[in-house]
Amino acid sequence: MKYGQHLRENIAPEYGPEPYLNYAHLDGIIRILSGKDLSSADMDSRQVSLTTPAPTNKKGIVLDSATITEEAFISSIDSELTKVEHFTLRKVTDLRNQLDEIEQKLKEISLQDEEETDSLQKLADDVASKFLTLEKYVNLNFMGFHKILKKHDKYCSSAPCKTFYINRMHSQAWVRGDYSDVVVRLSAIYSALRNDQVAEENNDASQSFLRSTTKYWIKTEDVSKVKYAVLRNLPVFLQKTSTGESDSQLTNSVYLDNDQLELYHGRLDKTQGALALRLRWYGAAEPSIVFVERKTHRDKWIGEVSVKERFMVKEKEVQQVLTNTYPIKTKKEKMIKEGSTQDEADDWECLASEITQAISSKQLVPTMRTQYMRTAFQIPFDATVRVSLDTNLCMISERGYDLKNMTVWHRDPNQTIAHNEITRFPHAVLEIKLELKGENAAPPKWVTDLQNSGLLYEVHKFSKFIHGCAVMMPEDVRAVPYWVDDASLRQSIIASGGGRILVRDDMTEQEKKALKLKHPGSGPGANQVYDHLLPFGDIEDNKVNTATGRTNVSKLASKGVIDNSRKYDPSTAGKFGSNFYDDDLEEMEEEQETCMGWLFPFCSPYNNMSVVAPTSVQKIEPKIFFANERTFLHWLHAGITLYSIASAILVFSEDGASWAHWYAMALLPIALGFCMYALHVFLWRADRIKTRIPGRWDDPRGPYVLGGLLVIVLSVNFITKLEQIWDYESMEL
Repeated sequence: MKYGQHLRENIAPEYGPEPYLNYAHLDGIIRILSGKDLSSADMDSRQVSLTTPAPTNKKGIVLDSATITEEAFISSIDSELTKVEHFTLRKVTDLRNQLDEIEQKLKEISLQDEEETDSLQKLADDVASKFLTLEKYVNLNFMGFHKILKKHDKYCSSAPCKTFYINRMHSQAWVRGDYSDVVVRLSAIYSALRNDQVAEENNDASQSFLRSTTKYWIKTEDVSKVKYAVLRNLPVFLQKTSTGESDSQLTNSVYLDNDQLELYHGRLDKTQGALALRLRWYGAAEPSIVFVERKTHRDKWIGEVSVKERFMVKEKEVQQVLTNTYPIKTKKEKMIKEGSTQDEADDWECLASEITQAISSKQLVPTMRTQYMRTAFQIPFDATVRVSLDTNLCMISERGYDLKNMTVWHRDPNQTIAHNEITRFPHAVLEIKLELKGENAAPPKWVTDLQNSGLLYEVHKFSKFIHGCAVMMPEDVRAVPYWVDDASLRQSIIASGGGRILVRDDMTEQEKKALKLKHPGSGPGANQVYDHLLPFGDIEDNKVNTATGRTNVSKLASKGVIDNSRKYDPSTAGKFGSNFYDDDLEEMEEEQETCMGWLFPFCSPYNNMSVVAPTSVQKIEPKIFFANERTFLHWLHAGITLYSIASAILVFSEDGASWAHWYAMALLPIALGFCMYALHVFLWRADRIKTRIPGRWDDPRGPYVLGGLLVIVLSVNFITKLEQIWDYESMEL
């Protein structure tokens, strides 16, 4: 499907085609320009004459004002950019005005009146739906400008202009504008309609958290849809900035590690008690308050839960924490004087002592920094359900500069960062944190619906710290996480100089073996058993199969099924007409990827495509392997028991031709079948557990077959013995 057709099929009915990029017109200009043999400007001449004839092409034909020239394309591009910008700003203004009306009505109504609250709820839903429609409009045009400019530079290479106009487009308000105020106001409206109750503040000095956390990747174009889905159920945790309240806040975290990357490898291997130590602050300004945080990994299968603990210090005290000179005793006495209980002070002292001693004994220094804009959704002081969304995520190396005896503990933001010292993550990261009562408590329905919406791509145990270290320190890591093989990350990893942790598709087997020996974590097969966990696949060129992620929808899409009424035929993708200007295969694949990106509209008012839930990834704990072993032993025990019974019958049967002999011989193959079945199922299930293959891990047929055979033999024996007793009684009579 070419982009022009894709654009026409996704035009919002309420907008009509007029506000959209006139792709066909620009495409026509390029067709004409690509067929002309235009003369190029003389780059050396610095004088002109006002009395010379008009310029001509190589054929000597004068280029008059009616001839389509390069200026016509430039003028059209300028006009289209202005049109899209004005339309976007007008629509945003209309949405803000509608929010003003809703907020005014909210002050006038009683929240106890269900009819009025339902009416306002529908108005708020309508504003949110229109905002998502506007965002899709922006994305369609944004992609359209990229496509048409790329096509222009390809067929009119004498006058390339893509770089200039892409930079210009990124500076315009319709692209770079921050419309998060719409999200903030919608959140406040929904919160008021829900009548959210603020929980009591927890003043625990150590601020410890016990939660179950699931992490997901989100495509950039789906961020607003996910925000809307969450804020309808949880309020945005507003952040105070220099320009007012915003829905997001810049978050910086400097992670500590030593030269051997001991903490990195511990967190990667998920060893019991593995630590992650970081220094965190909020806001774009230089930090004044810093949180010293420790995350400790605990294995769930032994009944423990991973925990995050932290305490707060002033920026000037960070050096004391890093050099183990922090006055813990003095601080503890001050806490007690200020009203903290003895238990709180003791817990704080224990945490501070353990962290400072770990930094000193393990020789930990600043190693890697994460930086992102975090949007948090939570009822204040209520951690039952907390959702955080991290966008504009990047990881920055904190190695390679003088720490000046720990007086400097993070990179100077005014210094230039080399390309191999920063990596920009191409997706947003969503964390859903649940703190539910009871081991078998289920999450709220809206959380389950969001997980099954097709907008989220679960990445098991994803870590910003691990990803940043693996990409920016490829020579120091002994192993890498499985998700680096995801095709969607390849470009960002290579741009950051971490390409050696990847396995190229064009590598020979000898090169792959050599790479595996030199870098065990990056060699072929290191993450082979986890390839099905990669949200966008591990083959960079397989656009159709990897564009939509690990979902049932993507499996259908890869076969050409878009929805119930439309079917895309991949066989026509490679067929080109006689016109040399048609898009080549590479552009066709890119446009297929673009189309796939819109397979999952959420709350779209004009697209009724059905969404199929992603296949959930099974959670693996050591107790699952133990359960598999216990099941194997139970089946083996049943087989051995049957074999022992059959052997005893054979030993004690007097006549080899008696019924007892045949009964025992019938039990022996069944006993052997139990043992062979136990071994087969054990190995089959162990493989599925190891590779975390989604789906059923039980065998619904085997037990019926073996159990049925055993029941048949026992029934035949019962009937035979019953007949023998009957015959014996008849003879006695």
